[in-house]
Amino acid sequence: MDPMAEIKATFFQECEEQLAELEIGLLAMEAGDSGSETVNAVFRAVHSVKGGAGAFGLEDLVRFAHVFETAMDEVRTGRLASSPDIVKPMLRAADVLADLVRAARDGGEVDAARSDAIAAELSAMTDGDAHASQVDDGMGEIDFKPVQVTTDDPPAREASGWTVRFKPRSELYRKANETVLLLRELARLGEVEVELDASELPLLPHLDPEGAYLAWTIHLRGEGSEAAVREVFEFVDTDCELDVQPCDPDSDGQGDVEAVADLGAGLDIDALIRNAQAQVRDGQATGPDTTTEAAPVVSAPGANRPEPVKANASISAPTIRVDLERVDRLIDLVGELVINQAMLAQRVTEAGMARASSVAVGLDELEQLTREIQDSVMAIRAQPVKSVFQRMPRLAREVAGATGKQVRVVTEGEGTEVDKTVIERLADPLTHMIRNAIDHGLEKPDSRRDSGKNPEGVVRLSALHRSGRIVIEVSDDGAGINRERVRAIAAEKGLIAGDAMLTDEETDNLIFMPGFSTADSVSDISGRGVGMDVVRRSIQELGGRISIVSRPGLGSTFTMSLPLTLAVLDGMVLSVGDQTLVAPLTAIVETLQPRRSDVHSVSGGSRVIAIRDRYVALIDVGMALGYRSEPLDPEAGVALLIEGEGGSRAVLLVDAIQGQRQVVIKSLEANYRQVVGIAAATILGDGRVALILDADALVAASRGAEMRLLPTG
Repeated sequence: MDPMAEIKATFFQECEEQLAELEIGLLAMEAGDSGSETVNAVFRAVHSVKGGAGAFGLEDLVRFAHVFETAMDEVRTGRLASSPDIVKPMLRAADVLADLVRAARDGGEVDAARSDAIAAELSAMTDGDAHASQVDDGMGEIDFKPVQVTTDDPPAREASGWTVRFKPRSELYRKANETVLLLRELARLGEVEVELDASELPLLPHLDPEGAYLAWTIHLRGEGSEAAVREVFEFVDTDCELDVQPCDPDSDGQGDVEAVADLGAGLDIDALIRNAQAQVRDGQATGPDTTTEAAPVVSAPGANRPEPVKANASISAPTIRVDLERVDRLIDLVGELVINQAMLAQRVTEAGMARASSVAVGLDELEQLTREIQDSVMAIRAQPVKSVFQRMPRLAREVAGATGKQVRVVTEGEGTEVDKTVIERLADPLTHMIRNAIDHGLEKPDSRRDSGKNPEGVVRLSALHRSGRIVIEVSDDGAGINRERVRAIAAEKGLIAGDAMLTDEETDNLIFMPGFSTADSVSDISGRGVGMDVVRRSIQELGGRISIVSRPGLGSTFTMSLPLTLAVLDGMVLSVGDQTLVAPLTAIVETLQPRRSDVHSVSGGSRVIAIRDRYVALIDVGMALGYRSEPLDPEAGVALLIEGEGGSRAVLLVDAIQGQRQVVIKSLEANYRQVVGIAAATILGDGRVALILDADALVAASRGAEMRLLPTG
């Protein structure tokens, strides 16, 4: 791969991370968090995108990011107050910045009129603020705030410090970078004294408007390391002359300060700068031959200067960037290791070796080591759902704007981790559900007000771990499902019989049927009948389940239950007829030996079993999957009490339990086709293929729900 192309690909990967941080920070600011840490994080994200874009000559991206960065700098320095009126345009600007990044990466186009309008809106925020003074270097105005220099005793210099000599080239300004921003970043590392060298500034007739003539010498006192100093100039180091040297340990820097103080004593710095600017405008500036000394610009300690930041204040754990294909290959190898370990254990058992033999003990240790390796590898792929959740507030803003509704998105459990494959495939289902919650679930502000509700609707997005799975809920406080209308539309579309008797749960689940829609008209948001059925199929393809609970007038809650990983699971190996099946261990509450007196038949040929004074549905797995034509005698089998979503319980009746084993998940749908009641397949230690049960699907099929709901035509 071309090295430059590889570097550029890395830049776009980092852009995605920076854009994510940008949106998180802006949403925090919108919620009222205007702390320096949040504002600085937003500024750094925009600055990083701009700096990298400049290195690759992405002019449109640089130009827009520069305007965005300037506005953020106004907020960061306190000249522009962080308020909802300020943050909202910045959220729109973040969307445009993301579009520009994608266009630069994929070769698409961005609506120029929209980006120009938002850029103008950002510029209008900063144009109204009067700056104390400005120096023109031919590439726009650079803001300096002079301070009155006094002869008071200056603070003693720290024993450590750096002398930074910085001379920009014209390329630095051409890429929309500003020296003042670099100097401000440097000031965050400690106390600084800045000397401006204008000795190369020519007379106005000889001044190149795209040239660079100024240089700076910065004396930095503080605990910042050389690496921290150079990091400030990270994106401009090829566009400037930069020299970083440690301060003379034998000098405390007092002489420099005294020289500056003597020069500044009794002078009106504001008047001098105004006079110098007037001379430049009139073409009377002194040329190089008459300049005998660099004019110092000193930023003295004060309330307006940011507190020094220690270099070790935000040390994070070291990380490396690894190609995802390598991680996937490693996971595949670990899966093969699990299979081979199971095969070895099977052969040792078949050979009749005692459990206490050295070979058997070694295999036990290998099994433990294999599990630890598998857990560690899966942790590499584990990612917090935050990367998906943080996209939803922007989506909600767009849908709310299109529907004329007021929406607030609340997220919980953003740090819940799940396999990256699951994360990537969650985005589309969640997008459908958020759009439906706003478009169909929430009422208009006036209707909510008339119902005694807050005009602003709330959509809550939460994630948590439960029984070895990840559970994601999308809830709203809207009107809930209008069941009468749902039944009428389903009957009209021929999805159910007109006289079908459905429970509330069955009625609610009609919205997952293909072609079902309650929208009155087709729009960009909904009404095409390809929404919730797509969601259910997407979740099922991930080995998950989705359910709904709705309360009229109070809202609806959609619950998705997904496996934490799509690679390995702990399972119980079962015998059903002449087949070997695997049940996920996380779904099993307990096993028991049923008695014939505890089993009772009910109408329709179904059976229930009494467990602790409670009747639970009994499902003969062999009959449900077509492995047997006659029911299994309960006393000849083993019962597995399982718990599904919403706390519902059922009992699976199987022939026997072979044992507990860690198995590698192989997609059945990708290699064969979808089978009701089967989630996936695996390879056992003896080389045979075993099917992995989908307990909830078995329970649903046994109830005959789908047979009642689907048309028989």
